[in-house]
Amino acid sequence: MTLRDVKTGQTVTVEKLLGEGAVKRRIMDMGITKGTEIYVRKVAPLGDPVEVTVRGYELSIRKADAELIQLK
Repeated sequence: MTLRDVKTGQTVTVEKLLGEGAVKRRIMDMGITKGTEIYVRKVAPLGDPVEVTVRGYELSIRKADAELIQLK
């Protein structure tokens, strides 16, 4: 399951980041690393972007990036 599949109101834990290079580094720079808990606050009507809470701050993530975040 990836972050794109999660419904509003759920809390999930990151298992693995699937991207490589600059994309993976950008996701990690946002504070999303293995073992991090993510609360899904809102999903836009067309599914892009996804608004989440990570490490106490709010973040919007594109669908393409959300597909690279694998969850437990």
